[in-house]
Amino acid sequence: MTAISTILLAKLNIGIPMYVQLYDTTLRDGSQGEGVNFSLQDKLLITKKLDEMGFDYIEGGYPLSNEKDFEYFQQVQSLSLKHAKVCAFGMTRRRGVEAKDDTGMQALTSSKAPVCTVVGKTSDLHVTEVLRVDLEENIAMIRDSLSYLKSEGREVLYDAEHFFDGFIANPEYALSTVRAAQEAGADMVVCCDTNGGTLPEQIAEILAQVQKELSIPLGIHCHNDCDVAVANSLAGVDAGAKQVQGTINGIGERCGNADLVSVAANLSLKKEGYEVLTAGAGLTHLTELSRYVYEMANMNFRVNQAFVGRSAFAHKGGMHVHAVNRIAHSYEHINPETVGNERRILVSELSGRSNIVALTTKFKLDSDKELMGTILEQVQELESQGYQFEAAEASFDLLVKKLAKTYEPKFQRIHYRVNVETARQENPLTEATVKVKIAGGGEVRHEVGEGDGPVNALDTALRKALIPYYPGLEEMTLVDYKVRVINSAEGTAASVRVVIESKDDQDVWSTIGVSENIIEASWLALVDAIEYKLFKDDGELQG
Repeated sequence: MTAISTILLAKLNIGIPMYVQLYDTTLRDGSQGEGVNFSLQDKLLITKKLDEMGFDYIEGGYPLSNEKDFEYFQQVQSLSLKHAKVCAFGMTRRRGVEAKDDTGMQALTSSKAPVCTVVGKTSDLHVTEVLRVDLEENIAMIRDSLSYLKSEGREVLYDAEHFFDGFIANPEYALSTVRAAQEAGADMVVCCDTNGGTLPEQIAEILAQVQKELSIPLGIHCHNDCDVAVANSLAGVDAGAKQVQGTINGIGERCGNADLVSVAANLSLKKEGYEVLTAGAGLTHLTELSRYVYEMANMNFRVNQAFVGRSAFAHKGGMHVHAVNRIAHSYEHINPETVGNERRILVSELSGRSNIVALTTKFKLDSDKELMGTILEQVQELESQGYQFEAAEASFDLLVKKLAKTYEPKFQRIHYRVNVETARQENPLTEATVKVKIAGGGEVRHEVGEGDGPVNALDTALRKALIPYYPGLEEMTLVDYKVRVINSAEGTAASVRVVIESKDDQDVWSTIGVSENIIEASWLALVDAIEYKLFKDDGELQG
């Protein structure tokens, strides 16, 4: 029986789930990812969110590296955190300097963080060729640094950098570095796959050997260069690691880190005998957390992200939708609500009647088989022209109302005009004129609006015409605007697809327009967005 099997068997025989600590380094390791930058306020807000979710450790940054990280540790002390411990990150002392006199050590203690995470060299290659010290001096640097921080009353985690590469090259030296950390009083040794090149079976085998050498807990920190950081982290836990380090959404340098969202979901929902996030209390908010961090980092959501992506429980193929409508778990490995996500049925030219039925249930039209066939035919026809309703569910809802003959427009277009003028080196001036007829009384409104571009100007003019009759439009805002060329072979005469994402205080919705004229495509999407809002406010989209 392997060492891993022995650990698992003992844990399961006891019948008590093993609690696995989640150590988040989004604010430090995650911010090293290309294009990722957090303000000081962002870092404080993310800290509060992680604490609310039940994360155990939050690494705030390296207090010696920049003013923002220094200030973070000053301000984080004023947060009333309920669960998480804030960690300051640093490196072992410099060669030839006593730990108490080392500026890095002083920065860690001055941060007042209750936990200090210290990274040190494990690989003999990095010691002699990168750090350029002899092997024994590196051992002394580890021992002195950790001893000093322990004498200052800190909980100390030792991150063994390049541990797996170092172990494969020189196992005895790698083990001597972590033994030194234990002897110096480290509370935990975290084995790091810094280059992200190790595979799960190697992680498990090496950690099992480290377990025999140390009496203090082990942690695991994996990078994702081989796209197995989550798998490596799970293998590390099975081999006895009590802590997993990573980032939200897996952001980080190069290919990123282990995604703690997937780690948490897998440990809690897929693997028996483990608990995370204070008995799983935060699992139902994982989707919310994922999107919160994306927003803070000003990054686009990864739609196919496991567990929390918008497409994680999205069904498009007709056969799949038919099965899901009958038995949800036939094509879903968990209930989406378990992680705060939702099931989505997509409609496209690949759809069957099951997709249409599922999406029209709220209108109470699904029993009309002839209408279902008509909707499907129309979707397929429009998609051949460049429409894409899976990205514009609001436009699909309006299409259903039109085909069901329940659509009564709130206003009708008479005409619009857009004018763009430039004068010398000044910025272009964009002006739009719209003339619409209001439903009901039939009053004609003729308004002019200026904007930063044609779409903004059209939106401004249209709102001026409509808000006196539909004041709810005041709370509607445009979130995103996307343009895609459909038939690029036609060059500048190609048709374009415009998708507009809008929101109000309750919902977010997307609409679409297609035309050879980008202004007309934008107008069609904009009108759908406003019509959807008005129908929604009148309760006309619930059947």
